[in-house]
This record gives sequence, structure tokens and C-alpha cells, in this order.
Amino acid sequence: MLIFLFTISLIVVTFLVLYGLLQSKVRSETEVQSRIKKIDAITAMPRKGREKTEAEKAALRGRSLEEMTFSERVIQPLMEKFGQFLGQFAPAGMAKSLEHRIVLAGKQREWSVGQLFAAIFFGAAAMCVLSWLYLQAADFSAVQKVAIVLLGTFIGGYAPISVTKVMASKRQQAIQAQLPEMLDLLCVSVQAGLSFDSSLRKIIGRMHGPLIDECRHFQEDVRMGMVRRTALKKLAQRCEVQEVSLFVAALVQSERLGTSMASTLKNQADNMRDRRRQHVKAEAMKAPVKIIFPLVFFIFPSLFIVTLVPSALSLMKNLGH
Repeated sequence: MLIFLFTISLIVVTFLVLYGLLQSKVRSETEVQSRIKKIDAITAMPRKGREKTEAEKAALRGRSLEEMTFSERVIQPLMEKFGQFLGQFAPAGMAKSLEHRIVLAGKQREWSVGQLFAAIFFGAAAMCVLSWLYLQAADFSAVQKVAIVLLGTFIGGYAPISVTKVMASKRQQAIQAQLPEMLDLLCVSVQAGLSFDSSLRKIIGRMHGPLIDECRHFQEDVRMGMVRRTALKKLAQRCEVQEVSLFVAALVQSERLGTSMASTLKNQADNMRDRRRQHVKAEAMKAPVKIIFPLVFFIFPSLFIVTLVPSALSLMKNLGH
């Protein structure tokens, strides 16, 4: 009888232990899946459905409302609301295009599509008013006045987009210039025995720049549960630099095939140094062509004045006698 009770209790205890282990495993997986679904749902929601109050935004930035400036508390939210209202009348692809430009400029945490829409509207309105005021004191025909007002409105509306283009171009150049140095440090760290993530973490802690910011964003994505391959592809999309795309493609292929990360990084570092050297040589070969215009318009006239004017003055003086 005791043996029977002991056997039954042992079976019950074993069943409870196995049930608890399975339950904890299933619960943890379902919790992770539910969190990922919540994040995807929040990301997929339209901007109207996921607007935050200014207090929540300030808390996310680690600042209280008292520490925020008047522009951050009042002007920027009003511009964002007004820009969202204007975005309802814009073409469907325009909002995505502006958002992509903001990401390329590296201002996705500071600017929004609504604020950019508002800047475009106010720029166009300001230039339209200035053009109209200018035409009040000028004598032009009606067609010329309409053309000047339309041209001024277009220039004022296109100015914010042009600013984002210039910022994106400068940022891409900075990323392209910083990539070889970061690859050399990554290669040395991995060859010294560190893992790729540890090496990247150390480099992020010691370097600064737009590429380092994107690598920090990449680590945040991986920490949130995103697959490393997907996070790397998103990094390349945010940078939109050919060298970064090649580097990401090599890392993804190395991870997929299981090749040595140290050899992959070494090959990529050598290739990036060669590409950087070729880029510098190409820019140096363009210098003689670019210097022609300053020579023709600024240096040659000065030389002609210095060399020919005294001779011309003396000739005129002799002819006068």
C-alpha cells in the first residue's frame, strides 16, 4: 500500500513539474509574441491613432514640461497638428516620401511629417506674400505678375524639401567617410576575440557620428527582439549609402552561410579602404576641372588688370602728348 501511494505521489509530482516547465515555456513565448504584436499594431496604426500628449513625449525624452521651451510645448505641437490637417489633402505617396527624407536626414526623432507639411505651407505662403508685395512697387504685366507669384510660391514651398535634401546628402557623406574607420576597429576587435555585438557596443561607446547613431539604433532594434538580419537591412535602408549596403549584404551572407566573421570583416575593411582611396583619387582628378571657373572669372581678370592697365595708361599718356 505504501509503495502504491509513493508511486502515485511520484507520478503526480513529476507531472506537476513537467506541467510547470511547459507552462512557463509557453507563457514566456506567448508573452513575447503578444508584446511583438502590440509593437507591430502600434507601428501599423495611423499617426492619428497613436498621438501622444506632450507630457508623455517629455517623459519619453526624460524631461518634464517645465524644462521644455515654449517652442517645444506650444509651437511645435501646433505645427504638427496643422501639418497633419494639410497632409489629408496631399497625395498618398507624398507623406511617405517626406518621411523617408526625414529619416535620411537623421531627424526622425526631432521632426515629423506633420511639421514638415506645415513648414512647406508656411514657406509657400510667406514667399507668395513677399512676391505680391514686391509686385506692388514694380511695373509688370498681369501674366508676369502671376508667373512671379507662382514662382515665388513654388520656391518657398520647395525650400524645406531642399533643406532636407542637403542635410541628407551631408549625412550620407559623413557616413561614407566614417565607415572605413569603424570597419577597421570592428575587424581588430573581432580578431582580438570579442564577438560582433560586443565589438560594436565598445565602438558605439567611444565614437560619435551619424553612422554610430544608426548602429545604436540597430542595437536597440535587436534588443527589442528584431531579427539581426532584418535590423541590418533596416540600417542600410536608413543610411541609403552604397558602401553600407555592401557591408550589410556581406554580414547577412556571412551569418546565413556560417562563415568566419573575422575574415568577412577583414575583407570588407580592405575593400572599403580601397573604395575610399579610389574616391579620393577621383575627387582629386576633378579639381583641375572645378578650378577653371574661378580662374576665368576671378584670377585671370585680376592678372590682366595688373599687367595690362599700366601699359594701357602709359600708351594713352604718350598718345595724348
